[in-house]
Amino acid sequence: MKILVTGAAGFIGRAVCERLLERGGAEVVGIDNLNDYYAVELKHARLATLRGRAGFSFRKLDIADWAAMDSLFADEGFDYVIHLAAQAGVRYSIQNPHAYAESNLTGFTNVLEACRRYPVRHLVFASSSSVYGRNAKMPFSEDDRVDLPVSFYAATKKANEVMAASYAHLYGLPVTGLRFFTVYGPWGRPDMAPWLFTDAILAGRPVKVYNHGKMQRDFTYIDDIVEGVLRVMAHVPIGELPYTLFNIGNHDPVELMAFIGATEAACECEALKEYLPMQDGDVPITYADTAHLRAAVGFSPDTPLRVGMQRFVDWFRDYHKV
Repeated sequence: MKILVTGAAGFIGRAVCERLLERGGAEVVGIDNLNDYYAVELKHARLATLRGRAGFSFRKLDIADWAAMDSLFADEGFDYVIHLAAQAGVRYSIQNPHAYAESNLTGFTNVLEACRRYPVRHLVFASSSSVYGRNAKMPFSEDDRVDLPVSFYAATKKANEVMAASYAHLYGLPVTGLRFFTVYGPWGRPDMAPWLFTDAILAGRPVKVYNHGKMQRDFTYIDDIVEGVLRVMAHVPIGELPYTLFNIGNHDPVELMAFIGATEAACECEALKEYLPMQDGDVPITYADTAHLRAAVGFSPDTPLRVGMQRFVDWFRDYHKV
């Protein structure tokens, strides 16, 4: 069995590759363009945990490069594709929308077309809880309307879902989209709150508390995300329209001040706080209904935030030697 993981140098991509290799029985090909949206050194460090392992190979490749993607699929003959590569970040999408159009729209078109031309058993791709926008119905269900995104990033992820559904309809391509809810844990992204808050607290700098702390997030630990991805990969959609969507979240929204408290406890240090208004593109709450996921694959995330944040802070201290 041969599995392609796009975005293999990313936070979730690295973790998925590692679990696949630990499980065995598959050849894993990772690709990534190693862009400089955040420190490339971190991406190389993630790849270093994978390089040299039996069954793993890596290619530096941009999914927006159709010729390179076509050649890759023609050469490798993948059985499964786990598509995690994307231009990430809600706020940055307001500053640089072209980066999102290139990676999230053109790049995803190339992934879909490659999977059509060189048929795979199942394409699993990363969507986002951001597609729910300012949804007032709680918890967020896959059946809710998601046609009012509040950021361009969210708009590209909604577009990915519609694009995937069209390929499932037109060509019978089995596709599943996964709406991730605020993923955190070791090897996480430096532009996200767990890293930013931990770094600020340990350095004695104030943390930026947006919307004056009146926000809630459904923080989901990385190991739970990976477990969900692998279970879903094996759960191939069938029928006239072989396409489905799943939320992957902790089903437990946490207030921002409680998150700061969990980070303070893990750091054993009190945070200085700078209270600020809500940022453009942000939403006040995310809350995953995971009943659909549990019914389909017998699993939904449940790692408590304090447990996950302690693991993250321990990793952060070790990685930065602080």
